[in-house]
Amino acid sequence: MSLTPESAQNVAHVLTEALPYIRRFRGKTVVIKYGGNAMVDEQLKSGFARDIVLMKLVGINPVVVHGGGPQIGRLLEKLGKESTFVDGMRVTDTETMDVVEMVLGGLVNKEIVNLIAQHGGRAVGLTGKDGDLIRARKMVIRRHTPDLDAPEIIDIGHVGEVESIDASLVNMLVSGDFIPVIAPIGVGSDGRSYNINADLVAGRMAEVLKAEKLILLTNTAGLLDKQGKLLTGLKVGGVKQLIEDGTVQGGMLPKIGCVISALNSGVSAAHIIDGRLPHAVLVELFTDEGVGTLISA
Repeated sequence: MSLTPESAQNVAHVLTEALPYIRRFRGKTVVIKYGGNAMVDEQLKSGFARDIVLMKLVGINPVVVHGGGPQIGRLLEKLGKESTFVDGMRVTDTETMDVVEMVLGGLVNKEIVNLIAQHGGRAVGLTGKDGDLIRARKMVIRRHTPDLDAPEIIDIGHVGEVESIDASLVNMLVSGDFIPVIAPIGVGSDGRSYNINADLVAGRMAEVLKAEKLILLTNTAGLLDKQGKLLTGLKVGGVKQLIEDGTVQGGMLPKIGCVISALNSGVSAAHIIDGRLPHAVLVELFTDEGVGTLISA
């Protein structure tokens, strides 16, 4: 069935609008944190994989860092193990860490690799333990209370922070025309595995790879003002003001923190976009208006 003249015009407009962006980002690296609803809805999962393949085919180098909290929670529930959180972080004992590694490094990672392959791409799945990619240190939570002279230190187990990233393996894969798909698990100097927030890994990965862009997929439209209106076209200084006046709070704070760090380290721009929208990554990259919050240095 042929296109109507109106549909043909729409298609032509989309392609011509995308062309200068494709030209600008060709040969550049884009780090994408993949999580939220985009990872559980079948159509969104397939669409994301297809978009990543398209990016690679037009000469952009996507590097995917993924989460998997809901999938970990479901498997723990099946195993009869209750999930406990402290300040949004899952308390991760040794048994839970085994489940985290199985879900992130196995089930979720290989599903993404397989979906990319189904759409004609060549992806390689990694955890931060492969090739000494991510060195981690144990995260320590300190809670200040008026009753105590010293802060209370809470042990949440195998939850880590990024100590360092050796991206030589990722660079080798990118130059070999592969798409790296990275699970946010690092290894400490003690040889233990640590579960790390995927946003933090994506931000540090963008810094080390000297990426052109950092894209964080979320379950919100982006960064919102106090009236719930989408904010975009922001600079780092303006974002810091939004933190100070309480506009940025809760779960958005760590995302913004890693964005600011990435931009201060040479990443050109960061995007916080709604992963619930089909083809959100392509729309944000290749159209004038985009679908989320753009923050630049």
